[in-house]
Amino acid sequence: MSSAVIERGLVERLVREALGKRISGNGNGTLTPVPSPTAQGARGEKKITVPKLVVNVSARHCHVTQEDLERLFGKGRTLTPAKHLYQDGFFAAEETVTMIGPRQRMITGLRILGPCRDHSQVELAFTDAIYLGLDIPVRKSGDHRDSPGCYLMGPAGMIKLERGVIRHERHAHMGPADAEYYGVKDGDRLNLRVKSDCGAVLEGLLVRLAPTTKLEVHIDTDEGNAVNMPRAMGFELFK
Repeated sequence: MSSAVIERGLVERLVREALGKRISGNGNGTLTPVPSPTAQGARGEKKITVPKLVVNVSARHCHVTQEDLERLFGKGRTLTPAKHLYQDGFFAAEETVTMIGPRQRMITGLRILGPCRDHSQVELAFTDAIYLGLDIPVRKSGDHRDSPGCYLMGPAGMIKLERGVIRHERHAHMGPADAEYYGVKDGDRLNLRVKSDCGAVLEGLLVRLAPTTKLEVHIDTDEGNAVNMPRAMGFELFK
């Protein structure tokens, strides 16, 4: 039996070289780096970065003009941000109003979203509208064709909206890079697959494209309840 002792440093070097060849497969004893999603591929093609998809339930709320805000809350009143929304510059205000429908049924604590707009409107789910006795159309925000009105009451006064109560159609906000990824333009339609114990595909989401917008899908409370949003395990946006 040989009594020769192999030097420890030599053993470590041989092991490192063997492991390096096995892991990298390139025979030079170095690890092959994994390219990032935006790195150039082996043939020079650009890898595509998958956008971060956020899906939120948009509960009933209203938007008001500055003039209507002052009629409801007093001269010189401005909206007070209570919670910032996912899109930069938008917020849920501390101010709420009471909405009165044709059956004299009311929804109290209707939240105003800011900032103020050039039109006042109310966005409800169908269950809200049925409770109030309103037949509301599905519309893009700002499209008040053939829509009913209502009364809004605040601490300083009441206003009558001749029209503007709608169910805001499900939609996807996105910026230019997101639109390029999905191959769509403003006004196009996409579908949303919700993976949950009540999974479903929601069709025909309106694409709303703006330069500084982050990718976000909005569905209403009826849709959120139907797919059991609290237990959703994933989402997929597709044509």
